This record gives sequence, C-alpha cells and structure tokens, in this order.
Amino acid sequence: MKEHKAKIITRQLVDALNEIHSKGVFHGDIKSDNILIETSSDVPRVRIIDFGCGAFLSDATHIQCRVFLGSPPESAHRTELYTNIPQTCMPIVYHPDYNITFMGLEKLHPFDAGKWGKVIHFLKEEEFITDGSIVEAREATEEDLLVVHTKRYLNRLKWSLVVATITEIPPLLFLPNFLVQRKVLRPLRTQTGGTIMAGKLAVDRGWAINVGGGFHHCSGDKGGGFCAYADITLAIKFLFERVEGISRATIIDLDAHQGNGHERDFLDDRRVFIMDMYNRYIYPGDGFAKRAIKRKVELDWGTEDSEYLQKVELHSEGALNEVRPDIIIYNAGTDILDGDPLGGLSISPQGIVKRDEIVFRAARQRGVPILMVTSGGYQKKTARIIADSILNLHRQGLIGGEALEGEGSSSLVTSMMCPSGSAGSKFTAV
Repeated sequence: MKEHKAKIITRQLVDALNEIHSKGVFHGDIKSDNILIETSSDVPRVRIIDFGCGAFLSDATHIQCRVFLGSPPESAHRTELYTNIPQTCMPIVYHPDYNITFMGLEKLHPFDAGKWGKVIHFLKEEEFITDGSIVEAREATEEDLLVVHTKRYLNRLKWSLVVATITEIPPLLFLPNFLVQRKVLRPLRTQTGGTIMAGKLAVDRGWAINVGGGFHHCSGDKGGGFCAYADITLAIKFLFERVEGISRATIIDLDAHQGNGHERDFLDDRRVFIMDMYNRYIYPGDGFAKRAIKRKVELDWGTEDSEYLQKVELHSEGALNEVRPDIIIYNAGTDILDGDPLGGLSISPQGIVKRDEIVFRAARQRGVPILMVTSGGYQKKTARIIADSILNLHRQGLIGGEALEGEGSSSLVTSMMCPSGSAGSKFTAV
C-alpha cells in the first residue's frame, strides 16, 4: 500500500477511535474483525463496526456515525436465542437438560447438579407455574459463544482434562470427550443459552429469571470454579449488540465468591458497572479482576443476616444511584447460606429471600429491567430457598402479573413448555 494511503487510513482510524471513546467504548474492546479497510476507491476508508449496534465511518475530512437501532450490526451472526416468546409465557427460563446426571460422577463435586429441576418442581407444587407457562431454554451454539469466547478456549474444552479441571471433577479426564460434551458441557451450554434468552426477555417484560446460569468465574479465555462459559458477559454483549436502547449495564453479584470472570471481561468497559459483595477470604481472590469492581463490599467469615442485609440495601441502592443502567444482571448465588461448605457466610433462608426482594424492589422502583441468574449454592436445601424467594417476589408484586398482559406473539404454547421460537480435590465454587 502506498505511503500516502497508509497515512490517510491511520488518520481515519485515530479519528474513529476518538469518536468511539467519546461514547464510552474503550479501544480494548476492539478486535481485528471490527476494523474494515475499503480500498476500492482512490481514497481508502476505515470502518469500525459493532460497538453497541453502531458503525463509525471516517474519511479524510469528516466522521460519520451510523447507528443500527432495532437490528443487529453487519457483523452480528444469526442466532436462535432471540426468537419471539409468546406473551402467555412467564419470563422464567429453564430446560430439563440443565441438570447434570452421569453415572454419579456429578456427586464428586459438592455442587447440587440437579438443583435447577428441583426449583421447577417446587414452583409447580405451589401452582405458580405449569409446564406450559415457562420458557424453554435453547443451547448456545459455537457461533453464539464466539461473541465472547476465543476459538482457542472453545477448542481447549475438547480436552477432557481441561473440563475436569474447570468442573473440579477429576474422573472426567478419563472419559472420552464426546461423553463429556454430551453429559457435562451441553447442560452448561443450555444454561448459557438460557441466560442470553432471559436478558432479552427482561428488556421486553421488565424482569426475567434463568433458573440456571450465573457462571461468574468464567471469562472469554478461561474457565474455573464449575464455570465453563461466560453467560453473564454473553448476555450483556448480546444486548449491547442487538437491542435498541441498551448501552449501560449494572452487574449486582451477591454470590459468596468474587465474580472474577465477568470482571476480567469488562475490566476497561465503562458501559458496565459492577457491584460485587463476597467473602474476602475464599476463592478466587483475583486481585487483578478486582480492578473492575466499581462498588466492592468484602465480607468476613460468618457474616449474619442483620449486617448482610443492611449492606445489600445500602450498596445496591448506592450502585443504582451512581449510574442508572438500562439493564441489571443480578447474580443471586445461594452459597451465602449458613452451613454452605464453600461460602463461609451465615445467612438464613429468610435472609436470602429478603436479599432478593431488596434487589428486585430497587430495580422496580427505578423502572430498570432485571435479569436474575441462580449461580452458586452447595446444599440440598438451596433449591427450596430459590423457589421460596421467587414465590415471595410474586407475593410482593415484584414479578408475575405483567408477564400475562398484552396480545403477544401468535406462537402456540405447547403442552410441554413455552417454545423459544421455531426450529480428592480442592473444590472452589460457582
């Protein structure tokens, strides 16, 4: 390329980056695929694509900004996760494939790998939901995952040793990877798809709950703590790229463990405000990731209800007052429960129910959509507590009624579940 054309392109790129920075997008978010150089004319042009559904164009004399509102940018792939959901469905997302059962190997980790189905069972017992009233999750495809994950990382998951390390189930390393994919990773990919779907539902309905998900230790290029896919990051990135009016997100992470995965992903992204409240003494202790936390609340061993709930209310209100988001992602781990083998806190079942109510009420008072994921929780009784919390949110008028209003989609509700459209270890934590 001739020297003068190289200078023109360099100047355009600098101009375009300055324009992007003025809109709160950091150059660290830019990948090579985002930069297109058009040299078909005498004066080359630089196109930078895919920042909050925007394309910024520059030539030798001026900058243009085109915003793709209401439709994905040119670089967005086709996905089955943003299909229309019937208005008759409550925005509660689940699939029986969430549950991990494989020759008892799942019992080698203290995580209850069947808790998600138990939550649904309890909600049915209370006649809050039926099979036909909740949304069926879809598995996230490789193309969906590549929105955040590197190809190299996804290829590493094809090694059973890597999956055994991430899930902390050592015997998995002796199994053929096709079995590991089917019995372990597919359930996690389905939960990940559920989180992405619930993000869109939250914007459409005001709230949504994915009965699974909350894999907050996984970032774009690294898994850990039973977290193989970065579902929280994916849900936010999908919203930024595909949904009009969603340009700022707040993560309220109240799992007992630091959410180092999404923190690493959004380290230099001013569009995402992170509040994280966790036991300061336990896994992962990721000092580098802590730099991304805008409101950090570190707890001591054995913190009890009174102190805990006071801090939840003070800091969730403070976080939402500091920056008004377009969407809240609430990571509602139940490993804060008294007696949890990994969480190290002493919160009662009633305290967990009250905690969720505080967060949902803060979102409701501000009119901000909220997506809840269930994240960690390592005792058999956590499924009952999650169900009780959802029922309490309904009794308090914080979820439920609005999901059944309006004409909605013309899609049919099946007799099984609302369709999502056509077609010796050291354990850590979720």
